[in-house]
Amino acid sequence: MDYIRINPADNVAVALSDLKTGAVVEGITLKSDVPRGHKITLCPLAEGENVIKYGFPIGHVTRSAGAGEMIDHTCIKTNLEGLLDYSYRPAKVEITPADVLRTFRGFRRGDGQVGVRNQIWIIPTVGCVNGIASEIADRFRAEIAGKEGSVDAVVAFPHNYGCSQLGEDHENTRTLLADMVRHPNAGGVLVISLGCENNQLDAFRELVGPVDPDRIRMFRTQDVEDEVEYGLRQLREIFAVCSKDERTDIPVSELRVGLKCGGSDGLSGITANPLLGVFSDWIVSQGGTTVLTEVPEMFGAETLLMNRCQDVETFEKTVRLINDFKSYFMKNDQPVYENPSPGNKAGGISTLEEKSLGCTQKCGKSIVRGVLRYGERLSVKGLNLLSAPGNDLVASTALAASGCQIVLFTTGRGTPFGTFVPTMKISTNTPLYDRKRNWIDFNAGVLAEDEPMESVSARFIEFVLAAAGGEKVRSEESGYREIAIFKSGVTL
Repeated sequence: MDYIRINPADNVAVALSDLKTGAVVEGITLKSDVPRGHKITLCPLAEGENVIKYGFPIGHVTRSAGAGEMIDHTCIKTNLEGLLDYSYRPAKVEITPADVLRTFRGFRRGDGQVGVRNQIWIIPTVGCVNGIASEIADRFRAEIAGKEGSVDAVVAFPHNYGCSQLGEDHENTRTLLADMVRHPNAGGVLVISLGCENNQLDAFRELVGPVDPDRIRMFRTQDVEDEVEYGLRQLREIFAVCSKDERTDIPVSELRVGLKCGGSDGLSGITANPLLGVFSDWIVSQGGTTVLTEVPEMFGAETLLMNRCQDVETFEKTVRLINDFKSYFMKNDQPVYENPSPGNKAGGISTLEEKSLGCTQKCGKSIVRGVLRYGERLSVKGLNLLSAPGNDLVASTALAASGCQIVLFTTGRGTPFGTFVPTMKISTNTPLYDRKRNWIDFNAGVLAEDEPMESVSARFIEFVLAAAGGEKVRSEESGYREIAIFKSGVTL
């Protein structure tokens, strides 16, 4: 099949491959070439008439269009507006618990958490010591080369913050860094402070709470004569402990997976995102946890999530999640619909509603069990929603900070980055997978080539469990590990 009408109610089809003028789609002859991922009208549309895709309006046409025309962002306008009132209309689908419970090979930590990696992290409290953190990491990697034991990486995580911040920005920085210190993918952590920054080490240590002193160390560089040598001595002691850690069989119920998309295209909501939706429901059926974020990319599809909330309290939290983010846009005099990106538009996505209806498919059909603030850590299993922007690295960092051990990232355009947990890339189309094997881990494009979801999802489950068990994803092989912290206010 070269095209698909996703829902019987749709008045557009989507090209699954590049179609030429004169090709026939549902008995309609195309009037122009239509690139893969773009929309084709299945009936005449009058100016102002809604375009229906996924069974929902994705905006309205700004000019009349005949049947067989390609329509894109140049002739579709969003229907979105500002703050809305919502009503709770439960439409909950219970996911049947799995009969066969699966395991993966992970690291059980002393506090009961489970990691899928055993790494040593060097975390600066402030950007002023980024260079020191990187130098210590470089020297220690060279020192232990060939005798790593079970330690699979030693990584410094430079960032720009920790000082000259006020209010919520300051707390966001402290909270995200504290989340990292407590993350189970780290077998050991060295926290490096300058000494005079706003993010004072004593207060930060209190925020982190009780830790295993054999695995987590902190020091102020202004207090020691040679900060690099001091840091190396600390790492040697941490390494002596965590290099002996061993993987054991862990139930999938302990797996926490972040769901993210970026560089989306017109196939995202047809191939890769529905694949993640099936996987998310499978994880939930195993008693595990998935987390959906990118709040601005819920706009236009938010009622689908709201009506899947487990109760009124969760619904009200979801309403605040949406309206608080809309208020953030409006406070900064920005429209709530200023999305998609140029790359999204080139790939066939025309409005934010269209992007959101595709984006939210990543979380399947499960009931929404929890709603997290930015920086808040997971406390309930099942599907959770997390407050964070759409920016790829900011949102992926937030997913990892919430406690996710892996981030699954769908893309139609391709991207190489990774955050501080394994960041697996799933392509929406086969040409991207074939072209960028050094970026892409798994190809969901075969779903547009008639491979059934059942077989693709079965392969994908095994692929993710292998990654959880230690198989490196492409971004890890390239050494791409970064963090980005959300900032919205004044810098002093």
